[in-house]
Amino acid sequence: MSLPRTYLRPLRYAVQIGFFLLTLAIGYQFYEFVRHFEAPGHPFVERPSSVDAFLPIGGLMAFKYFLLTGIVEPVHPSGFIMFAAILGVSLVVKKGFCGWICPIGTLSQYVWMAGEKIFNRNFRLGPFTDISLRSIKYVLLGLFLFLIGIAMPPNMMALFFIADYYKVVDVRMMKFFTEMTAITMWVLIALGALSLLYKNFWCRYLCPYGALLGLLSRMSPFKVRRNEEKCTHCHACTEHCPTLIDVESKAVVKSEECFGCMTCVSHCPSEGALDLTVNTGKKVSVVKPWLFPIILIVLFYLVIGIGMVTDNWHSKIPNEDYQQLIPEVQKEYLNR
Repeated sequence: MSLPRTYLRPLRYAVQIGFFLLTLAIGYQFYEFVRHFEAPGHPFVERPSSVDAFLPIGGLMAFKYFLLTGIVEPVHPSGFIMFAAILGVSLVVKKGFCGWICPIGTLSQYVWMAGEKIFNRNFRLGPFTDISLRSIKYVLLGLFLFLIGIAMPPNMMALFFIADYYKVVDVRMMKFFTEMTAITMWVLIALGALSLLYKNFWCRYLCPYGALLGLLSRMSPFKVRRNEEKCTHCHACTEHCPTLIDVESKAVVKSEECFGCMTCVSHCPSEGALDLTVNTGKKVSVVKPWLFPIILIVLFYLVIGIGMVTDNWHSKIPNEDYQQLIPEVQKEYLNR
């Protein structure tokens, strides 16, 4: 007898919470690192390199620069490594990063789950409005790809990488949240309220990173497949899908919105009706669903490990530069 697949939900929640707590720890460590240069006498804390994951635009620039020159930019190299790792896992295991690792995705999920408890439901936009709003993230993605992928030549990127602004762009990103303007605060409140009412509002309609990963995920060999003969049409898969995919009507779930969360598989009461499969090119095989997060995490950290052993993980910025630049950023925010 096969193991009941309800274990998938607590497994996913545990992985999500683990990465979310890791993100908070990294953020706090970086905050303490910055405080050392802002407040005389504050203890020194090593800068966590993985904070560069919060610089996806820098990662995109560094990725293009690497493709054209073969050089990993030395200022925020882990941004490039993390960007490459996320692209890589998306090619193999769908948008698994969004569904299992991304802290924004995790936060968004728990917000809509709270909304479901408060209102006894989540709301849903009409088909035309839904499709129209989903196009926003692709427009934003197209804009970034044009500005960075086409309009910005390598020599311009090289000059940007060595500029003082880019050296402390991670500090500026932190202060965007720790010393936010009134406009930023109200925008975040609005996004929080919309996420309370609508499932994954940010991920579904506005995240250009997710749009890119969704397009790449179509090439993934892993897919959820439905067996019509064993399907009882209980609607459980469609009703519980957090990305609003009509799983019950699909033979194979190919949607760019699929997070690979396996919520549909975990809710299916009929054994063999809904399975995770892998297409090797020669045949399609059923895969134990618990292997999905293992493959995802192993691949993710494999790329990060390659970055570490090739000395393309830690920033080459000397602390003397931080000593000069971080107080200037602090002064800039104090004088706004």
